[in-house]
Amino acid sequence: MHHFIDVAHHSLNKHGEELCGDKVEILKTEDRTIIVLADGLGSGVKANILATVTTKIVMTMLRSGAELDDTIDTIINTLPICSVRKIGYATFSIIEIDNELNCRMIEFDNPPIFFMRNQKMVALEKTELILSGKKLKRSQVKLAVGDTLVLCSDGVIHAGVGVLLNHGWEWSHVAAYLEDQLHHSSEYLNRRLIDTCNKLYDQSPGDDTTAVTVMIREPQYINVLTGPPISPREDKAIVDQFMNSIGKHVVCGGTAANIVARELNATVETTLEYCDPKIPPIGFIKGVDLVTEGVLTLKMLLSKLKMINRTCEEPDLSKKDGVTRLLKLFIEDATNIEFWVGHAINPAHQNPDFPKDLGIKINVVKELIEELSTMGKQARMLFIDGDFSNQREA
Repeated sequence: MHHFIDVAHHSLNKHGEELCGDKVEILKTEDRTIIVLADGLGSGVKANILATVTTKIVMTMLRSGAELDDTIDTIINTLPICSVRKIGYATFSIIEIDNELNCRMIEFDNPPIFFMRNQKMVALEKTELILSGKKLKRSQVKLAVGDTLVLCSDGVIHAGVGVLLNHGWEWSHVAAYLEDQLHHSSEYLNRRLIDTCNKLYDQSPGDDTTAVTVMIREPQYINVLTGPPISPREDKAIVDQFMNSIGKHVVCGGTAANIVARELNATVETTLEYCDPKIPPIGFIKGVDLVTEGVLTLKMLLSKLKMINRTCEEPDLSKKDGVTRLLKLFIEDATNIEFWVGHAINPAHQNPDFPKDLGIKINVVKELIEELSTMGKQARMLFIDGDFSNQREA
């Protein structure tokens, strides 16, 4: 596959509410990607339930092979109409992209989808669709690498209303803002958009606010070697495969760094400059993109990823320490991340005075994969001991 569908989403709860009234569901299969954003009427528990029901109906029916029109008809006939405001109890936007990048979109009372090509907003040709007496908008487009789609709930275009802006941010203003941003990744762009909304609301959102960014990218691989194989006889073969793998190369751990340097006929250059006294310093090997300390650095990275995934604030990626450099690579550069893990045990971790949890390298990597998957990355762990070639083919 010569493209990667990079999807990121973030939400702000209405001030004072524990649950968000918006809901996002993403389904990736072998032949298509489906994204649903639903906005429940009102806020809090009731809105959350309505939005959740909407997204679940869509995903359940489309996953089972139902036609999109039948799915929409079921939603409209399932959700009641508000007796006071005479509007549906949930609005929604649906995007479906197949492996050939043919994209179908359905919009029902959510703000219009933003579509950018070559950093410029492009108007989508839309046709009106009437289902069960409701007017929906349908559009189709053939996507290409570099294209970006942004869905949002009305909390985005209302950001700042009555606080910093008289009429809210408005669609045209959001469009101009998106055109002005450098699109490093969906995660980067979407987080920046939601963080800006939060600032316009003066940190107290007046409505549930959600954005979903879909970017068509060329796959970008990051390979992380974080443990040597049990048998030293495998060192050369593993290093050769690692360095010949597509993408950037990161080595985490002193033992692994020494093995890589030896097999490359290079040296590990270390620096005594501590960008942050709490974070181990980085090293340098010619031909390797980044060299860091091992488990301590990975655990700090895991802690950062967990914090980032639970907030909508834009992370500071300007620092030069090993943890921030890894974070920047994962967030801005990577679409696919592979952890090359060996079973060799670091003698330092067997010291009874050493914290026991630092020896659980595999569990740390598993948690990293979970957090990266939450960001929409494709991450996996490869054990470099045993029949490693079969793992690579799998």
